[in-house]
Amino acid sequence: MSRISKAFKGKKALIVFIMAGDPSLAKTEQLVYEIEAAGADIIELGIPFADSIADGVTIQAAAMRSLKQGVSARDVIKLTSKIRKRSNIPIIFMTSFNILYSYGLAKFVKDSVAAGVNGLIIPDIPVDEADILKKNGLDLIFLAAPNSNDEHIRMIAKKSSGFIYAVSISGITGARKELHLQVNQVIKKIKGLTKTPVAIGFGISNPKQAAEASKLADGVIVGSAVIDVIAKKPKQVGKFVSSLKKAIG
Repeated sequence: MSRISKAFKGKKALIVFIMAGDPSLAKTEQLVYEIEAAGADIIELGIPFADSIADGVTIQAAAMRSLKQGVSARDVIKLTSKIRKRSNIPIIFMTSFNILYSYGLAKFVKDSVAAGVNGLIIPDIPVDEADILKKNGLDLIFLAAPNSNDEHIRMIAKKSSGFIYAVSISGITGARKELHLQVNQVIKKIKGLTKTPVAIGFGISNPKQAAEASKLADGVIVGSAVIDVIAKKPKQVGKFVSSLKKAIG
């Protein structure tokens, strides 16, 4: 069982996304420790890229702040290696396949594994590249949306490891006032095909929504709402994450 899979054992997992390098790499390191101490079970570190089609305004802005500082994939891998000296929390990289391609796919995987990365979320990865990543011990997490067809759901149920990322609503990332759990039927289909845990993300912005989502899935993913707190009320990050963890039980 992988480190990511173990994070779901016996509890609902809280997965927190932050953008590496926002507001700085040094601050990102401290945020990882703070978020872990507040109860997060898994950290998603975004490797910034400029042309995301799935990210909403909040995450795009965080990526641009990071890119303006010159943060690269190599910087994020180096940061993860440093974090590993103090923390064992499962770490997932989330980025574009273009980042891996530019870095060199084999080298990116080798360097990530050496740094202590546990999994990857690459929304635009070609399916035929998936097996290359999994052979190197990295969990590869695929996304399922409310409009995913049965063939796609069967594919991700077969190829995903660690967990499956269920998108709560079709569209882009971002905190929303209401959580439209259109993904309920997708989750039921996935669970009929695999025992791999399922976590819900996109649009979860407060403890109430996190609690609602946790009733349907094995874990909850929160990104934009945390990034908003980092930008506007940085001293409240730990408190906010703790409130999310308490809500999902």
